[in-house]
Amino acid sequence: MRRPKMILVDLDGTLVDSVPDLAFCVDRMMAGLGRAPRGEAAVRTWVGNGVERLVQRALTGTLDGEPPAGDYERAMALFLELYAANTSGRSRPYPGVREGLEILRGAGYPLACVTNKPARFTEPLLADLGLRDYFSLVVAGDTLAEKKPHPLPLQYAAAHFGVAPGEALMVGDSVSDVKAARAAGFAIVCVSYGYNHGRDIREAAPDAVIDSLTELEGLLAEAA
Repeated sequence: MRRPKMILVDLDGTLVDSVPDLAFCVDRMMAGLGRAPRGEAAVRTWVGNGVERLVQRALTGTLDGEPPAGDYERAMALFLELYAANTSGRSRPYPGVREGLEILRGAGYPLACVTNKPARFTEPLLADLGLRDYFSLVVAGDTLAEKKPHPLPLQYAAAHFGVAPGEALMVGDSVSDVKAARAAGFAIVCVSYGYNHGRDIREAAPDAVIDSLTELEGLLAEAA
């Protein structure tokens, strides 16, 4: 892996454990629809592809199911209202996140947060948890016409910083991050924790797997 000139970092499952808030909203949404709650354990296996897919999965109880359009529209409206009021109250940065970002910022790396979460939730979550100032660019799920695993958000960030894809690094937690990085020509490092639909991220064959963002310092020191 080459030493990067820019580092992009995913949000949910990489920087922040946001499932407690998401699960709270999913269960309140289900109650509003007169249905049984899904619970935090199930929600942990469903997050990572945007709130639209999360709501669809909550309604169907599967990763790939498609609920009736009417059910989805009603559920989505409920979820968005709930999540707007419960974006960060239960969410927390993972251990080592603040320290890792401090190290990267101190080393002079341009940093961007690239997430599939809509901007209306991304910006408050980062700000409320004291993480927003680490990033000179935030690319949310609705910033562009495409989101991860499409490479466009990564390509957009690289163009913003004037960095070639081969000199850029994506840090994430899911197969979506790996696919986006590979398609964009980025190096990809994944954290061992986070949300990958219950599967070991090593199966997706990223360039490296770390247990804490603080481990990036040593990894990058060894890069050519």
